[in-house]
Amino acid sequence: MPETIIIRDAAPGVAVVAFNRPEVANALSTQMGLELLEAWTALAGRADLRCVVLTGEGRHFQAGADLKERNGMTDAAWAEQHKVFEAMVRAQLALAVPIIAAVTGAAMGGGCEMTLACDFAYAADTARFGLPEVGLGIMPGLGGTQLLTRSVGERRALEILVSGRPLSAAEALEAGIVNRVVPAAELMSAVLETATRIAANAPLSVKALKHVVHEGHSLDLAAAMELELSHYNRLFKTADRREGIASFNEKRSPDFRGE
Repeated sequence: MPETIIIRDAAPGVAVVAFNRPEVANALSTQMGLELLEAWTALAGRADLRCVVLTGEGRHFQAGADLKERNGMTDAAWAEQHKVFEAMVRAQLALAVPIIAAVTGAAMGGGCEMTLACDFAYAADTARFGLPEVGLGIMPGLGGTQLLTRSVGERRALEILVSGRPLSAAEALEAGIVNRVVPAAELMSAVLETATRIAANAPLSVKALKHVVHEGHSLDLAAAMELELSHYNRLFKTADRREGIASFNEKRSPDFRGE
């Protein structure tokens, strides 16, 4: 059983992954990195999975790497730890179903990067975001520079990165880091409402949409439209497409099987 994270099912097809080191603001340790890598790998193998929510236990989402653990680390030990973190975030990015970040309190450093590595994010009105690595003599190394730039644009991303200034939830919403800000008490209900709505949709369509949006972003328009069309042509031949049309005409809820 993992010790630094919690994995639970919140609704049919919806899993919640929660950082579980609230006594240290859910700081990212080597053990947490290994447990998250194992969790993303296990979730990738779940045929029933439709959506994942990533959040933190206690007051904070995740305050970045555990600097007490890193204090006095040799360069070699630091590099080995970072390999774990790299594998962890790549496994998160590779998950075929949407991941929604539900952010309370601090999402700093690696916590901010893991928010950006989700497909979209909702935040409590008390949440704070930042990439303060420049003040520690390093820089983001879990995709933060690239994911932030894709979210907010070059000029704004560089300002955030080189200043290291934290952002409020309202500023993160305005910049495009989060999609929605709600009162803290309403955060999980808002996220789970969206997650269950996703889980009720045709799973092959949801996975295709995630893939096409992310992959198409780096292509020219003509190539991106060809990518979209290839998935469209595959989907209209599925049993789920036939079920979707039938259920609409029969005025009932669809029974999607991912087939």
